[in-house]
Amino acid sequence: MSEIASMRFPVLKLEKRSVCGRSHGCCRMRSPSHRTRDIERQAGYLKPEHCAPPPLRNSSDTMWFIRDGCGIVCGVITWLLIFYAEFVVGFVMLLPAKNILYSFFNGALFSTLGFLALASHAKAMCTDPGAVPKGNATKEFIESLQLKPGQVVYKCPKCCSIKPDRAHHCSVCKRCIKKMDHHCPWVNNCVGESNQKYFVLFTMYISLISLHALILVAFHFVLCFEDDWTKCSNFSPPATVILLILLCFEALLFLIFTAVMFGTQVHSICSDETGIEQLKKEERRWAKKSRWMNLKVVFGHPFSVAWLSPFSKPDHGKADMYQYIV
Repeated sequence: MSEIASMRFPVLKLEKRSVCGRSHGCCRMRSPSHRTRDIERQAGYLKPEHCAPPPLRNSSDTMWFIRDGCGIVCGVITWLLIFYAEFVVGFVMLLPAKNILYSFFNGALFSTLGFLALASHAKAMCTDPGAVPKGNATKEFIESLQLKPGQVVYKCPKCCSIKPDRAHHCSVCKRCIKKMDHHCPWVNNCVGESNQKYFVLFTMYISLISLHALILVAFHFVLCFEDDWTKCSNFSPPATVILLILLCFEALLFLIFTAVMFGTQVHSICSDETGIEQLKKEERRWAKKSRWMNLKVVFGHPFSVAWLSPFSKPDHGKADMYQYIV
């Protein structure tokens, strides 16, 4: 009866797909999980009439922010660590330096990179990563899709929404996210279709200021060993050494972490495969594009300096955006 119903009417499914990708009738041996999925494939099982319509959003409710305690703490710690690095670089190493040009150049470069890192972090945290409208799996909405007989749609039972292909549910954000890569507590948000550019810029700028800080610490130690320590800083020698060692440890740790994260994100973008899709080894059902086109989908079309700006929203232009199948 379920096969006959699926031929006549649109089928409403849960988010999981069958293992064989076809009707379950092709499988001779059915496990308990397969028998459960057969029941889930029946149109009346999920009862779309139980889904409440999505709430209307007004103009004042446009900023995206996840109220997660762990994520908020991690975000605050990130900002404090950047401010600490700015303090040590500016007041401990550059202000006491005798070469004014050296101090001005490195101070301006480090502050610019720090500002861009903070701006990228704020954009990654407060930008909607591509959330699917919550509670849109209503009977009226499904009927408005004008599905053809036998056409399949997927419903997330957790947020009661129709899931586009390549969308996954985040237990922290409590929403389904389009092209979700992972949930990052350091930005207190998911990394998805709409904010991946800002996350990549955040990891890039953090790795750059970490590398710059390590270089400045190395130069400062060399200069101070050749000169009097009391003339190398406005602080006492023990306090200066402690501050520099802490900065060196922080910079080295974040350089390794963000450089690896930056590399994995660029690889994920070029291969057009999110971290979750790689982890779950999901079958590729979308059209393959060139690496350059995949980069333009995330950072905007055409290539410009705006790729490096967290204040520029990606302009996809002629980029071949992925068309979500509902």
